[in-house]
Amino acid sequence: MSADLNTGMRDTGTREFILPDLGEGLTEAELISWKVEIGDEVHVDQMVVEVESAKSVVELPCPYAGRIVSLHANTGDTVSAGQVLLSVAEARAEAGAGAGAGADAESADSESSGANLIGYGTSEPKTRSTKKRSFGGKHAAAPPVPTVIPDAPPQPPTEVPVPANDPSSTGTDASSAVISDHVSPVSSPLVRKLAKDHGISAKSLPGTGHGGVVTRADVMAAIESGASAAAHVPAGTSPAKVPSPAASSDRSDRDTRTPITGLRKVVSERLTKSRQEIPEATIWLDVDATELLATKQALEARTGEKYSLLSLVARFVVAGLKKYPIINSSIDTAAGEIVTHGDINLGLAAQTPRGLMVPVVHGAGEMSLRQLRDSVSETVGKAASGKFDPSELTGGTFTLNNYGVFGVDGSAPIINLPEVAMLGLGRIKDRPWVSHGELTVRKVMYLSFVFDHRACDGQEPSEFLTFVADCIENPISLLPEL
Repeated sequence: MSADLNTGMRDTGTREFILPDLGEGLTEAELISWKVEIGDEVHVDQMVVEVESAKSVVELPCPYAGRIVSLHANTGDTVSAGQVLLSVAEARAEAGAGAGAGADAESADSESSGANLIGYGTSEPKTRSTKKRSFGGKHAAAPPVPTVIPDAPPQPPTEVPVPANDPSSTGTDASSAVISDHVSPVSSPLVRKLAKDHGISAKSLPGTGHGGVVTRADVMAAIESGASAAAHVPAGTSPAKVPSPAASSDRSDRDTRTPITGLRKVVSERLTKSRQEIPEATIWLDVDATELLATKQALEARTGEKYSLLSLVARFVVAGLKKYPIINSSIDTAAGEIVTHGDINLGLAAQTPRGLMVPVVHGAGEMSLRQLRDSVSETVGKAASGKFDPSELTGGTFTLNNYGVFGVDGSAPIINLPEVAMLGLGRIKDRPWVSHGELTVRKVMYLSFVFDHRACDGQEPSEFLTFVADCIENPISLLPEL
């Protein structure tokens, strides 16, 4: 049987599903939610867990069929590639517990899933240490039984009633006595470290994880509350009875500290690297978009379909990239080369609940206006949740940034590495404008274009920006380019 480090099987017929390699050098993710519970029956490729990496939120399928016997992580935990997520007692192993070990192993292999994600396998792994990192309670390596009842979570400590006339029933002493008796289990070193870095005792927090375990989400909630002492107060106790000594002596306790992790960390590193490496230049134009709005209305009236301004401008951009291919390039710093791409993969900068992301419309250069409209609409629609497949966030060759939706006129955008240029769209607003020799009011917008001076000088970027501006001011001028 071939070796595969990404699957696990105990001699009893219990399979271990680990966090697979999420690709792009990502080594960890945050567990967002479980879609199964202990005791549930699952089938091959059933979605069992949702995790959030620095790139995207994805649901992971279980490569085995059987009964869930344990969950090894909790909501809010940070899990690493190769870490066990759950254990499955395979259905065939349960039904034929008396069969030979060789037959059990063979049947287990036949029930395994295909390689659905990077790092998945269907064969038995190399010998692994029996020491497992468990978040939800350890399970003995005994043969699974048809019915598994999860362990009951530990009961919270019972407070001893104190007579009303007892001086110890009021003030800080009583609260401190209750807090000292309350100790929550904390299984994750990362959770303990996060709490310690913010001056919080993780074991004093009320745990919301399986079995009362304190999760990363519990610590983050305590951090966001702005007062660690208040987070230590158990249910039914007034926070006012537990004063914070530092609150009166240090105003900085009112500050909120947010760790730069996950997507925010990736964005920070990429933008910093872009500013450090790229000798960028910015040019801009103010454009009369009156005819563009009129064309949009006429097109919708003629077809009975909706067309967004972003999709129309995207079509002009694609035509401009075909006309000036150097703009559709990237810099290979290792090789010292400018790579001019044959395909146009249009990135759309989008603000999502997870932060700034740039999903990509692949093959935009080969799409008709209707196809491009549908792809842009689908991509923008996903931005509301920020749940993009990793493949949708890679491979871009040029980025379009519509910051006008935030009510601003212009910007000097930062280039999305390793691309060499980005076009920014400002808001459309009524402004005074000279048209046909007369001063009138027109719908005007600003275009901001930033480019990498290593790839091109000012001529091609200026001509590209002028071309897009001409298309916006007179959309019919694009017809010869189609």
